[in-house]
Amino acid sequence: MLRTIIFDFDGIIVDSEPIIMKLTHEMAAQEGWAVSEEDYYRDYLALDDRGIVEHLFNSHGRPVDHARVEELVNWKSRVYGNIIENGLPTLPGAVEFVRQASKAYPLAIASGSARSEIEHLLGKLGLRDLFRMIASADDCERSKPDPEVYLKAVAGMNTLPEFQEKPLLASECLAIEDAPGGIDAAHAAGIRCIGLAHSRATENLAHADWAFHGFEEVDLSAIAKKFA
Repeated sequence: MLRTIIFDFDGIIVDSEPIIMKLTHEMAAQEGWAVSEEDYYRDYLALDDRGIVEHLFNSHGRPVDHARVEELVNWKSRVYGNIIENGLPTLPGAVEFVRQASKAYPLAIASGSARSEIEHLLGKLGLRDLFRMIASADDCERSKPDPEVYLKAVAGMNTLPEFQEKPLLASECLAIEDAPGGIDAAHAAGIRCIGLAHSRATENLAHADWAFHGFEEVDLSAIAKKFA
């Protein structure tokens, strides 16, 4: 039985990936490195800010300088915070899908973004109250594709009154992701996953349980029957 839907955030609800890619380019440039668009969407898409910077060091043959990592993460946070002050555009159909899904299921978010960024942008969209639990980079030591953020989301949902009598299982959750690494994280947590081709082509999402071009193709009632 499907009991909860867990959304990724960047590239699923808000159209933030092009901005994060640009800031990744700028962080790399500060160290004299280059990151192509293909590099970003192949290697960095599912990572949180710290994971992005650590991958920059690793992929350019440099030992991770943790002090410098923190400097770059803080720089990105300040710049991104200014960019999103007035909100961001949403992905097509995202707001409508969230509103409809919330009528049938408790909703959660499992994202590599900072909690403050997620809550600010959801507030701008009028969606904050529709998500019962947010698991963010602030809650995790490891970035996707590690399952930690999804496991934290399930554990957080189990603190809600409706799951006290019968705890929520990972197998009763549905994740929605745009990145191959995000799909891997959901699967590693024991969660079935929809892949939406917002950031990568559908062939890159073939390991998802269901892959669609966008929310307009998702038949949630049909998918819910697969959980029966």
